[in-house]
Amino acid sequence: MRRTAIALVAHDAKKDAMADFAAAHRLKLSACDLFATGTTGGRIMERCPELKVQRLKSGPLGGDQQIGALIAEGRVDVLIFFVDPLSPLPHDVDVKALTRLGLVYDIAMALNPVTAEMVLAATKPNRLS
Repeated sequence: MRRTAIALVAHDAKKDAMADFAAAHRLKLSACDLFATGTTGGRIMERCPELKVQRLKSGPLGGDQQIGALIAEGRVDVLIFFVDPLSPLPHDVDVKALTRLGLVYDIAMALNPVTAEMVLAATKPNRLS
C-alpha cells in the first residue's frame, strides 16, 4: 500500500484560503504525501510547519507542469486547486493543461474549498497500489 498523494495549488488571491484549508485539515493531510507549487507550498509550510510538503517551482515558472507530470506518472491521486475566477491569469494555458490532465487521468479534483472539503472527507490516507 502507498500513501495517498495530494497536489495543492492556489492562485495568488486564494493562497491564504489554501493555507487555512491545510491548517483546518492538518491531521488528515499529515497522513498523505503532499506536493505543492512553490509559493503555495511555502504558505502552507509557514502556517503548518508540521506538514511535509514537497515544493515544486512556482506555477508560472513550471510548477503547474511539474504537478501535471506527477499526475501523468500516476503519482498524484487528488488535485486541490483553489482557482480565482475573477483575476486575469497570464498563465491560463498552464492552468487549463493541469485541469485537463486531472480529467484525462481520472483523479479526484477540487477547484474550490467546498468541493475540497468533500473530496478530502472521502479520501483515505492509504491507497492500494
